[in-house]
Amino acid sequence: MIKLGAFKYYIAGVIAFVVWGAFAIPLKLLKDYSSLQILQYRIFTALIVIALFILIGGRSKLKKDITFFKNTPKKERLKLSGLIVLSSILLMSNWFTFIYAVNHVSLTSAAFAYMVCPLITAFGGFFILKEHLTLLKLIGLGIALVSILLLATGSVKEVLWSIGIASVYAFYLIIQRFITQVDKLNMLAINLAISALIMLPYFFVANEAFPIAPLFWITIFIIALVFTLVPLFLNLYALIELPSSTLGIIMYINPIIAFLVAFFYFDEHFHLNQLLAYGLLLIAIVIFNWGVILGLLNSKKRSKHE
Repeated sequence: MIKLGAFKYYIAGVIAFVVWGAFAIPLKLLKDYSSLQILQYRIFTALIVIALFILIGGRSKLKKDITFFKNTPKKERLKLSGLIVLSSILLMSNWFTFIYAVNHVSLTSAAFAYMVCPLITAFGGFFILKEHLTLLKLIGLGIALVSILLLATGSVKEVLWSIGIASVYAFYLIIQRFITQVDKLNMLAINLAISALIMLPYFFVANEAFPIAPLFWITIFIIALVFTLVPLFLNLYALIELPSSTLGIIMYINPIIAFLVAFFYFDEHFHLNQLLAYGLLLIAIVIFNWGVILGLLNSKKRSKHE
């Protein structure tokens, strides 16, 4: 049963996904810069901010994780290191594909990705982690697949980008289920550090001028802090009390906000096949999460009678 005291955790989760849903607004300000350039400065800036945060207030957890890593058997340590590197590559790939899609494909393709992502995660959990899927969830996944195929009839390019963005993030989430021993904040810092190392060769060989425009640096700092670290912190806070399944439902605020931004702020137009595809996907989402939705409704009813 969900307690009324969990309200502040709901608010944290909602704010996180509202912020991520509006991410296209600052990104569009940087459309004249390359996607890789935006990505590398986002990573470098976010890494500096999170490193300062850990050094100021999170050194005890950092020492604990370092001790854990040193005491882990060599075979397990190599496996853990491989998973961390792979998760870093997947997270960086997700950020790059999302940035590219927003500025060079369409905002709707980027938004659709985060409606598909939880469903791809469910498929991955079923085949990779051998997680159980009920008949109702399988029906939901089937409807979602139909919606993706319907969207492909309108623009194959957009649906491929949507699936690509969703897939790399879904597999990043699946890998995180294997890495349970490391503090999530330290995990993010390691991901950013590895991503920064991967981006360094591009930084030195790319024939791009060092950006000096104040708007670029102000926007990059806002992206790194407001649209990267703050939502991630709020997510971690929400997970203190909320089960991941509940947060999974709240996650769909992200694409809803993104669609509203695309339609009202950027004046992107929707075709009939897109509207039908999004409608089917919403139905699939409700069916897939029906058990959790019922649990939330029952909890509210119980709370009223208590």
